[in-house]
Amino acid sequence: MKREFAVLGLGRFGSSVARTLFHLGHEVLGVDIDEARVQAMVDHTTQVLQADLTDEATLRSLGLRNFEVVVVAMSDMEASILVTLMCKEIGCKTVVAKAASEQHGKVLARIGADRVIFPERDSGARLAHSLTTANLLDVIELTPDVSVAELTAGEWLGGKTLRELDLARRFGVTVVAVRRKAEIRLPVPADERIREGDVLVVIAKNEDLARLEEARGTREGEG
Repeated sequence: MKREFAVLGLGRFGSSVARTLFHLGHEVLGVDIDEARVQAMVDHTTQVLQADLTDEATLRSLGLRNFEVVVVAMSDMEASILVTLMCKEIGCKTVVAKAASEQHGKVLARIGADRVIFPERDSGARLAHSLTTANLLDVIELTPDVSVAELTAGEWLGGKTLRELDLARRFGVTVVAVRRKAEIRLPVPADERIREGDVLVVIAKNEDLARLEEARGTREGEG
């Protein structure tokens, strides 16, 4: 399902978040004060704007309340705190803010950021995946297009063998291991029956992971 995200600040981290969300098929608004950064993201966002986000009138004019998630990825600590605070004050549903340090993170949390992330621990692509796929526990980017991911088996996957699921043919997703509590099955036999709650370690192109998540969301929602 296509969702709407706003990424405020298009530096190295913010552009990675925006680019990944966009190429996963979502609507993405990118905003930065730097013209060169804005131009670099024209083909990697739904809409990209050059604007001073610290100006409250400008921020309000962007209609950020209509976006499901607003990511504050600005590098300047003072600006990121101010913009995060204003986003909460105007009623943004979910605000995810990038922190440059533990102290910065504490301030962001105290002023209402719904989630604080640290670039040293969270790549932009990993954050993008975690924002869009509820069943993905973790994503490690091998290349810009291919990732290793951990995902939980819900009702749709549970109760079927890997042969019956046929994820490689249907979605281009290869299961390389299955974690069941403290036990890890590696390699995984084709007749392995997946149980609801198992953690599947898979490798796939990012677009194929997105297709699998969309199919799972639809079928488990029907159930």
